[in-house]
Amino acid sequence: MEGSWFHRKRFPLYLVLSLLLQGRGVTFTINCSGFGRHGADPTALNSVFERRAFRPVTNVSVPTRVNISFTMSAILDVDEQLHLLLSFLWLEMVWDNPFISWNPEECEGITKMSMAAKNLWLPDIFIIEFMDVDKTPKDLTAYVSNEGRIRYKKPMKVASICDLDIFYFPFDAQNCTLTFSSFLYTVDNMLLGMEKEVWEITDTSRDILQAHGEWELLGINKATAKMSVGANLYDQITFYVAIRRRPSLYVINLLVPSGFLLAIDALSFYLPVESGNRVPFKITLLLGYNVFLLMMNDLLPTSGTPLISVYFALCLSLMVLSLLETVFITHLLHLATTQPPPLPRWLHSLLLSCTSPGRCCPTAPQKGNEGLGLTPTHLPGAKEPEVSAGQKPGPVEAEPTGGSEQTRAQWEHGAQRQQSVELWVQFSHVMDTLLFRLYLLFMASSNLTVISLWNT
Repeated sequence: MEGSWFHRKRFPLYLVLSLLLQGRGVTFTINCSGFGRHGADPTALNSVFERRAFRPVTNVSVPTRVNISFTMSAILDVDEQLHLLLSFLWLEMVWDNPFISWNPEECEGITKMSMAAKNLWLPDIFIIEFMDVDKTPKDLTAYVSNEGRIRYKKPMKVASICDLDIFYFPFDAQNCTLTFSSFLYTVDNMLLGMEKEVWEITDTSRDILQAHGEWELLGINKATAKMSVGANLYDQITFYVAIRRRPSLYVINLLVPSGFLLAIDALSFYLPVESGNRVPFKITLLLGYNVFLLMMNDLLPTSGTPLISVYFALCLSLMVLSLLETVFITHLLHLATTQPPPLPRWLHSLLLSCTSPGRCCPTAPQKGNEGLGLTPTHLPGAKEPEVSAGQKPGPVEAEPTGGSEQTRAQWEHGAQRQQSVELWVQFSHVMDTLLFRLYLLFMASSNLTVISLWNT
């Protein structure tokens, strides 16, 4: 009773060992008597198909070496929000099955054949960064040589996690990793190797990717390291995939229109501020820039703060500042033509120093409004000084030769008011020129800073 119970418990172990050790001491040569014009005889490989659940080795202590390589045929998408790289790979795995062997001379000269992969033992190679369900098609085939070398290729749509840096968008380059490892077999049972050199993988992938797509492949490097999980040690190969975005789409649709709108805003300073057309023009331009940003928002990353968003915010700020400057100058001119207050002495001295020749200050009218081509009577709301009946209008500097004291007082008051208007108008134009040059300086420095950051 005890002996029979012992044999019943040990029977599955004996069955496994008999399958693994079946054929020890023999050549494992497949009988080719069924081979002919119609291909191989399926019954000739039954002994191999029966072992597909077990790792194909004649000695369980010897690890199976699996050589891998891949071809990146497409970069489908890069999700900046989820930090995912969606790519399409052709994975190739090569290993030896010692239980498969035949003599080509006895088998109609056949050196290799294809058979259903489901009838063979397949290594469980997976990508550690994989973040989706494996959708590899079923019922794939594998090529088997007469020496027992199995070559298995499968297409993979890989959604792998990648640490993306979008600060330099759209001139960004990313470095993603693809780590191949076994899920079940440790280094005692499986070792990984390279079927192709890294430069071959890179050249093949670059030749396929170079003709289309938003991303271009810069290069592929590899590193081999062991992964420790608890007390188990797994072999793995890590590939570093460097890709770079092609920025032409974003330069044409985002940067060039934004640069044109900013240049038009700078040129609008040449519109005469006293005409009253500069403020409506700048408001229309600012509204158009906001509509442009809303329309192009879909092209920008939805997460993080890329440098291009800072650039757009800077352009918008410059337009708002130019509008505020125009409002300020318009207010000064309105003040000069209605009730101009006396110009402070320090401001008058500063105005004289700025308008004197040889100063590194904005150009201002040299005398009165001659340099402006504008007289206070042409400004909105300006009125000529009142003169008494019978008095000839003449130069402001000439004193009347006759008239009452009241007429003299009116003349002096009008002369003082006209002089105050001239000073305020002159000051307004000097401030307009000064702020315009500061605007250009700030715009040039900020744009050069952004461009230098993109170049790095």
